[in-house]
Amino acid sequence: MEPLPPWLAGSLIYLSAAVFAVPLARLLGLGSIIGYLAAGIAIGPWGLKLVTDPAAMLHIAEFGVVLMLFLVGLELEPRRLWALRRPIFGWGSLQLLASAALVAGVAMAFGLEWRLALVSGLALAMSSTAIGLGVLGERNLLPTTAGQNVLSVSLAQDLSAIPILALMPLLALPGAAGLAESGSGAWGAAKAVGAVAGVVLGGRLLLRPALRWIARSKTPEIFTAAALLLVVATAALMYSVGLSMALGAVLAGVLLAESEYRRELETDIEPFKGLLLGLFFIAVGMSIDFAVVLAQPGLVAAVVAGFLALKALVVWAMARAMPIPLAERPVFVVLLAQGGEFGFVVLQGAQGAGAIGAEPASFLVAAIAISMLCTPLLLVACDRFLQPRLAARRGPQPDEIAEQQQAPIIICGFGRYGQIVGRLINANGLSATVLDHDAEQVDSVRRFGWPAFYGDATRLDLLRVAGGEQARVIVVAIDDIEQSLKVVDLARQHFPQAALVVRARNAQHWTQLHARGVQHIERETLDSALMSGRSVLELMGWQPHAARTQAWRFRRHSIELMTQMAAHQHDENRLISMARQGRQQLEELWSRERQEQQRQRGQRSAGWQAEDSPPAGD
Repeated sequence: MEPLPPWLAGSLIYLSAAVFAVPLARLLGLGSIIGYLAAGIAIGPWGLKLVTDPAAMLHIAEFGVVLMLFLVGLELEPRRLWALRRPIFGWGSLQLLASAALVAGVAMAFGLEWRLALVSGLALAMSSTAIGLGVLGERNLLPTTAGQNVLSVSLAQDLSAIPILALMPLLALPGAAGLAESGSGAWGAAKAVGAVAGVVLGGRLLLRPALRWIARSKTPEIFTAAALLLVVATAALMYSVGLSMALGAVLAGVLLAESEYRRELETDIEPFKGLLLGLFFIAVGMSIDFAVVLAQPGLVAAVVAGFLALKALVVWAMARAMPIPLAERPVFVVLLAQGGEFGFVVLQGAQGAGAIGAEPASFLVAAIAISMLCTPLLLVACDRFLQPRLAARRGPQPDEIAEQQQAPIIICGFGRYGQIVGRLINANGLSATVLDHDAEQVDSVRRFGWPAFYGDATRLDLLRVAGGEQARVIVVAIDDIEQSLKVVDLARQHFPQAALVVRARNAQHWTQLHARGVQHIERETLDSALMSGRSVLELMGWQPHAARTQAWRFRRHSIELMTQMAAHQHDENRLISMARQGRQQLEELWSRERQEQQRQRGQRSAGWQAEDSPPAGD
């Protein structure tokens, strides 16, 4: 029999291991990530020995993390990233510095030389961005307070690449080869700053025109290739100047977060991200050096347990001060207490610079990998043992909706927007089933007498239990745009009999809903802004009925213009032209009406004077 080519044999091994291990892990309630890690251990050098070079696969699979962070960047519009500046540079820096100092201090107390202790502290202080964001996405926790802060700390760790890697040559042991390179730190920092500036400026000036030009070719596969080229090129640029590839991916995503091609980029890259991220976790499982573990099992276990405990202590104190809701703290602590893939990079850089030897580096790599392997298990333990205790301290938590509901209206999301809708329909004698993903919000509205249920409206099974198949109207009042669109897609596919009434966060969200065929869309700020505009007109002398009429006419004009513009959402120049033309037409129309009204008032005034003025000479 002809032997299989290496690439075909490798693909067969990796895909077979993933297809078998991941469903089994999900069936056992352990999550997909531990399935990938277990698959890597099984096929690696310390399992069935089907793969003997895990390092090569780890380098390839790291691209999955890069793609994931590019997609995260697409969700971080610049104003949202600016809003996260304090968590990133404040809490993120505190976590990194406090964890590194605490771990290094304990290591020195046990007799480690200070350079080795500091390198160990910096490497172990890192957390796994891939596992953290993967778990948050799997559990739909990224929009929560804990999820946003995990993201902020992860970004802070990626940004710390510059000073940490620049520090390594300065920590080189006396006589180490890497010491001679210590003078290049300033030049390396200058290159790093230049690369970041180049990505930002190039993204602002070139990316959108280039994507627009490629999109005009109307060749979907070329647009997909361009999307992958963008991520690869940015990651390569960052890597070439000694920075984290993940940082470059986040920057590229942020620069395109407000572009008209954001959704298309997400759709094109998502399949590659999922597959490569799975390969990354498989490679991590294969990379665990069990020779080191078996040589000193007690010491490895003590190091893993020790640095997990020290980091958990720091992160728990942060969670209390931030503050993060009690129910969200276990996930926040576990996801930031683990070691991370960037710890591998720190140790590799430290070994190359001569700051740490090969044997302690291998030991720490094994400790980090084992902590990553333990993370899903710790999350399962928290869910089963710690969460019930926290729930008891906070009082009874709302149960997930389980009994079949029959109300003709379903309200998905019961925050400030959904509550107004609910109060109006309730005051008119109508009943509704309320679903909200925030346990504290459900508990709060229940105290005011609302029959709200805890549940994630993006889950089809919970929508069915809420009465989706019998509902006449489904109100989507969810704050998060992605979740809102997901609920709309589920409802249109599985509950076509229900009319959709959807809250739009902004004009882009309105356009996406309109493209899905939703008829009843209300922008959350439009009417309140028009009411304020009415008040301004009245204060400037308009009669109340005239101000009201003008506000409603403007509302109708705005909706008609947006409907016309929706057909050209990928042509920025056309949209700008239509918006300017629509504004000009409205201003000219109302200007002519004002002139006509003034002319008519002048005629009436002249007529009054002609009829009632006394004859000349009297």
